[in-house]
Amino acid sequence: MRRALDAAATAARDGEVPVGAALVWQGEVIAVAANAPRTLCDPTAHAEMRVIRAAAAALGRERLEGAELWVTLEPCAMCAGAIAHARIARLYYGASDAKGGAVEHGPLLFTQPTLHHRPEVYGGIGEGEAAALLRAFFRARR
Repeated sequence: MRRALDAAATAARDGEVPVGAALVWQGEVIAVAANAPRTLCDPTAHAEMRVIRAAAAALGRERLEGAELWVTLEPCAMCAGAIAHARIARLYYGASDAKGGAVEHGPLLFTQPTLHHRPEVYGGIGEGEAAALLRAFFRARR
């Protein structure tokens, strides 16, 4: 989670919503990414999407069975869908997102009967630091 939190802090310095992600494959961090929708002019450039793409490219495969995804904020519906499609084994996230989250809030994507893959989910890891980064970012803009 440390690598994801550092990526989130970098995103904040770049004017992006401070969300970071790290993907672990066979005990090794193989990809780290931060939110970059504004920088890349790409609404899909969430930290999770970017780290999944980087990991899949590094491994040369579209499925990441056995991988662990560490992210600083509860994934949205788009990212939760990508996590399921990538067959990621475990999701660890920091802060909950009552407005945009889709794991413990909103559509509760991983509980839907039509979903083909459900990762193990562990929330609240690094939650204090992740939430503080988000609060500081949005406080400065209001």
